Amino acid sequence: MVKGKIVGTGSAVPEMVLTNHDLEKIVDTSDDWIVRRTGIQERRIASKFREESASELAARAATQAMEMARVSPEDLDLIIVGTATPDHQFPSVACLVQKHLGAGHAPAFDVAAGCSGFVYAVHVANNMIATGSCRNVLVIGAERLSTVADWKDRSTCVLLGDGAGAVVLTASDDETGILSSHLSSDGNSWDLLYSRDRNVDESELPELLANVAQRPSYLIMNGNRLFKKAVACLAGAANAALAYNDLHAEDIALLIPHQANMRIIRATADRLAIPMEKVYTNIEKYGNTSAASIPIALDEANRKGLLNRGDYILLVAFGAGLTWGASIVKWSEPVA
Repeated sequence: MVKGKIVGTGSAVPEMVLTNHDLEKIVDTSDDWIVRRTGIQERRIASKFREESASELAARAATQAMEMARVSPEDLDLIIVGTATPDHQFPSVACLVQKHLGAGHAPAFDVAAGCSGFVYAVHVANNMIATGSCRNVLVIGAERLSTVADWKDRSTCVLLGDGAGAVVLTASDDETGILSSHLSSDGNSWDLLYSRDRNVDESELPELLANVAQRPSYLIMNGNRLFKKAVACLAGAANAALAYNDLHAEDIALLIPHQANMRIIRATADRLAIPMEKVYTNIEKYGNTSAASIPIALDEANRKGLLNRGDYILLVAFGAGLTWGASIVKWSEPVA
């Protein structure tokens, strides 16, 4: 069966580092509290005065992935971007990436599935390859969550960061590639994580964040209820993926979860009986970058030489919608 296999990975993050100690100057919080509750020590924040829009970060990550894959812009048959924070309501980030790359007339569109956007996009791309519609597909997760942060809400602003990650999928008929994806959603629980329009007072920014762009809406989260829902859904999707592929937890070489919160990551790994030494995390450096978090982590793991041919890699994500999903990848030859 023809399926997509990952032949290139890339990532890009903004220049500005915002530490927990910086946040102590903005809201009533502390480095100790943030680390204990979330595992985050710092995050990257995009500047409106640099080329760090979602599409620009996406194009940088895409260029890295394409160079690794030895794929030119003219070789791309499709571009899909998972994002909740596009540059504009329209056109899509994917179309702007196409422009940045000079990718001819390849179809390009965004997937809006919150933090699950990358896993959703991988599923769509893999299906397009399996049907023979495409051979080379660029899949990106790109976010500027700083633009939808409420910088007066200490429970949410400490979580959010910006960045982009990308993979190139190419058609393959060997045993490696995207084995399956398992997606779900629950619109009845939409109010656990959503956006609300800002008023004038909520648009004021502290001097430290004067370079940060703001969208007309900001993020609202019910943390306690979301935590319980996230762990149950992540574990459920992962177990469905394992069962479908006749695999067990001990078969997984590396779990790469959405980097939402270290407590959620640990609780999910515990439910799956996967030891933390087989879980890749970088949340301490980047915070929650939504749809970008898994591809950024995947690129890091790849470039560190942690992925070997035949390894089973489990990707799991959960986000606004609510949406969640899992993908199992059988890794091909190391491409770093």
